[in-house]
Amino acid sequence: GRHEAWSWKTASKESLCLMWQKVKVQLMLSMSFLTAVFWYCRRLYSFLAQLLKRWSNYLQRKLIRNLSVLPEVDLLGYSAKEWKGETKQAKQMREAYEKLFRSCHIKYLRQVKRDNYSVVRAVLFQIFSQGIPFPSWMKERDILKLPEKLLYSQGCNWIQQYSFGPERYTGPNAFGKLRKCMEALKTNWAEISATRDHEERGNLCNTLFSDESKEYKLYEAIKFIMLYEVVEAYEQIKCREEPVHNLFSLLFARDSSSDPLSFMMNHLNSIGDSICLDQVELFLLGYLLEVKIRVYRLHRFNTEEFQVNYPDEYRREWNEICLLTEDDHYYHILLFRT
Repeated sequence: GRHEAWSWKTASKESLCLMWQKVKVQLMLSMSFLTAVFWYCRRLYSFLAQLLKRWSNYLQRKLIRNLSVLPEVDLLGYSAKEWKGETKQAKQMREAYEKLFRSCHIKYLRQVKRDNYSVVRAVLFQIFSQGIPFPSWMKERDILKLPEKLLYSQGCNWIQQYSFGPERYTGPNAFGKLRKCMEALKTNWAEISATRDHEERGNLCNTLFSDESKEYKLYEAIKFIMLYEVVEAYEQIKCREEPVHNLFSLLFARDSSSDPLSFMMNHLNSIGDSICLDQVELFLLGYLLEVKIRVYRLHRFNTEEFQVNYPDEYRREWNEICLLTEDDHYYHILLFRT
């Protein structure tokens, strides 16, 4: 009996040892497998994180490169970088920037793409980024109908000669193209001005002003609104109806814009292509958009024309936009933020 008991215990012990050996091997294999999986997942996570970081940096660089309005920079730092040297012009420009910083309390600047849409871009970007709503007259009229009204109601079939900035396009399809531009302006303006969160509104602006085809539509819509209002003012003057703003008298006094057609052919058609807005057209732009455009003209430093408002007569409730120009051709945005 004792022998049988001992044999049973020995057999059980050996069985357990064999079973443990097998389990031990399986556990070791499982641990090795889990370790390998963990190591692989860790490497995969690290790889994906690096890939995501590189992709994010690429998109950020691409976005900044495509942005037509760059992020804000220190005003005096920009001045020191752009106007090095000891020439008379460089010294005067640095002094003008110092004046803006010390006396006008302007500390930051946003560079605007240097092309012939520069001032229209600077004004419209500020309107959108500040969340400024439609001007009062635009709330009362559907701007989508302006091309149709001009073409059919007022018989201005010469708008077929309208040119779209760098895209020298004329012909019977000008009407449809103008309509799309007006739709782009109305849709984007309504969406952005309705966005109350400042950061979200800024992101919408950056997205819009990094898409060349979309932003060009906005500028052409603004140009057309200018043309439409010039036609309206011209008709009022001819019919001797209600008096028009004196800026229209200045505009029609020019030999190159004595009527709406010559204004379009000699001025508007070239804006965005070979010329930018001149002083009279800046008055018109501020008047139509119902904003006070304050411009610091650095090349006029130490003169009465250093600071100019467009228009010079404005309503108290109009929002203010602050710009800077070094040559009356290219414009940048000024910021008062602390």
